Amino acid sequence: MDNTNAQVIDTVNQIQLATMAPQVVMTSGAGKAYQSVAQSTAIAVQDSADALRNLSTIATTAIGVAMAQLLATKDVKYVEVITAAQQVMTQANVEFGQVGATAANVIKGYPAG
Repeated sequence: MDNTNAQVIDTVNQIQLATMAPQVVMTSGAGKAYQSVAQSTAIAVQDSADALRNLSTIATTAIGVAMAQLLATKDVKYVEVITAAQQVMTQANVEFGQVGATAANVIKGYPAG
């Protein structure tokens, strides 16, 4: 009985040494931190994609209405609306690219563990 208890205690001690060693704890903690940062950057990219999609819907609607008015009235002031909506989309695409590039740089610069 004493021999079995000694083996169990030795096994528990070996497991604790293997799992609670400072290097193991640091590596595990760094890996969890990396996953958290990766998830946060993914959410930022998703939010940016949602914003781009919403702006696209608004700009496309504005362009459609302005185009209909331009065709109906021949008033060139609607060309300015179309141009402004196109510029909004161009800028939104640039900003989406910047968010994606920044997220990628954050992940590349963060230690994985």
